[in-house]
Amino acid sequence: MISMAGKTALITGGSRGLGRAAANRLAELGANIAILDIDDQAAATVEEVRLLGRRATYRKTDVSSNEAVRESVASVEGELGHIDILVNNAGIVKNIAPISRMAPEAWQKELGVNLSGPFNLIQAIAPGMAERGWGRIVNISSAAARGGLFNQAGYAASKAGVLGLTQNVTLEFAGKGVTCNAILPGVIGTENVMAMPQEIFDQAVRLVPTGRVGEPEEVANLIAFLCSDLAGYINGVDILIDGGAALNTVVLGSRKALKS
Repeated sequence: MISMAGKTALITGGSRGLGRAAANRLAELGANIAILDIDDQAAATVEEVRLLGRRATYRKTDVSSNEAVRESVASVEGELGHIDILVNNAGIVKNIAPISRMAPEAWQKELGVNLSGPFNLIQAIAPGMAERGWGRIVNISSAAARGGLFNQAGYAASKAGVLGLTQNVTLEFAGKGVTCNAILPGVIGTENVMAMPQEIFDQAVRLVPTGRVGEPEEVANLIAFLCSDLAGYINGVDILIDGGAALNTVVLGSRKALKS
């Protein structure tokens, strides 16, 4: 039985989707929860966690700002105590354009949230974990980190960068009781995925050998395992959770390939 009793977990992007599922799963296992998000809907997740009998708090934070992250982390630690678990989940998927026409500011924004965000949180939290001799960091990357995503170079590049960051954190902190691993979700039934045009959604699901989308709770279960003592010797790895979709020869992210 996995127990998170006495632990405090900080989750970015916890207002919905994978972050919300992770917050509830870790709380079910006994952890107190802090959420950093720019969406005030995170307050609803906080209430769900409190109904589970855990302490919970929320800070409205732009994770791409190192200063804002440090202020929020200090505030959270003042309320809940030191942070034992970090789940870097916040991300944006709104910059859709071919490279030749991609606005530089859109590229920078996507890298700021998706890659600098995890860096900022790790920089603020990992040293304290190392001093205490125990910590768990889970970075949410994407299957697109390995195969690209049609017309989404910023997203794919930022998520690939998360893999390199994960490996370097392991090299620097593994000897101090801290693990850092990356999860690469495929087609998961979050709000954004379920809102995709039906034709694209159906085509994407057909490429998944299991024949369905994954559930956010299934990703949350993997997060919980990686954050537990059971996973203490798993470090610096990236784990696909995609129902076997990567085994297909067609690149999931290519709409041209999907239509061929």
